Amino acid sequence: MFKKFMTEFKEFALKGNVMDMAIGVIIGGAFSAIVTALTSSFINPLIAVITGGVKYDEEGNPMIVGGSFKINGVAFDYGAFISAILNFLIIALVLFIMLKAVNGAVAKAAALAKKEEEEKEEEPAEPTAEEKLLTEIRDLLTAGATPEALAKIEAAKADAE
Repeated sequence: MFKKFMTEFKEFALKGNVMDMAIGVIIGGAFSAIVTALTSSFINPLIAVITGGVKYDEEGNPMIVGGSFKINGVAFDYGAFISAILNFLIIALVLFIMLKAVNGAVAKAAALAKKEEEEKEEEPAEPTAEEKLLTEIRDLLTAGATPEALAKIEAAKADAE
């Protein structure tokens, strides 16, 4: 029972789609870290300059980027929201570009395979020995059934057997 379960799990785990998805998740996580670093190192300072600065905690780490406002004593950190939106848009744009490139490559490969298949179908097959013999017999008969032609036909039949 356990052996069958492990065999089925192995088949599932090693399918192309699952492996592709796992690679995509790993690359996506790494790419997300790069975009987050870009956002925190370059975009957040720009947001802070445009919207009114940064508030720091006692250790000097930025707490609120780009300002906030209070309503009834509750602080709303709109800088972090703007930063998260820009982070999302950057990731979505790069994924869109990558997906278009992959889909384009897949479409080109499919078109090339279809073209090769059509060319393969159009090429006439090499005639078999029997077809060559029958063609020769037909040509001899159309030329006229002379005793010499009939002798050639008989010789061809003997060779074919």
